[in-house]
Amino acid sequence: MMMEDQRVGDLPPGFSFDPTDEELVLYYLKSKLAASNLPLYPSINIPVLDFSSSDPWELNERALWSKNKWYFFSQVKENIRATAKGYWKELNMSEPIILISCGEKIVGIKEYFVYYISNIHEEVQTSWIMEEFHLSSNNSFKKRENEKLSEWVLCRVHESINDSQGKNCDDEVELSALDEVFLSMDYDQEEEEISFPY
Repeated sequence: MMMEDQRVGDLPPGFSFDPTDEELVLYYLKSKLAASNLPLYPSINIPVLDFSSSDPWELNERALWSKNKWYFFSQVKENIRATAKGYWKELNMSEPIILISCGEKIVGIKEYFVYYISNIHEEVQTSWIMEEFHLSSNNSFKKRENEKLSEWVLCRVHESINDSQGKNCDDEVELSALDEVFLSMDYDQEEEEISFPY
């Protein structure tokens, strides 16, 4: 099942939706703010979702999906981004999105959130990460003290997979053929020229 094609639309073969931070801010978020009811591009339809409407594992049916990332617009209505089973906690990590071709102009701000599942007894941090993109109103990078609660943002969500979790040092590691060639070499052969077939 080609969910990526169904989500993104009719992109030509060999193309995928993988925008840079600058493109997300300048082409998609800025276009959304300029004409909120018009489609952005004929084959790209980034939906509008309320933060409270979906837990991150439910985004597959609602958000734009491409390359294991989910994209959606949302309007910030409160400082807490709560869902049915948890909330997005801000990591206090903000970075400017800089357009170098225009004299290093700051065009947006990216903020990071991690998803926590909350219940009566405890809060559990998950591996879900959200990058929230804001359009910069001027050419300075300042952390917004009073966030505009009606502000539109563009969100990119993905699950962070850490391969090192649960692995011991004694676990076997499968070597590639190239690794095996280098490991089988004698130390006195290191200075000889090595050629590989193409």
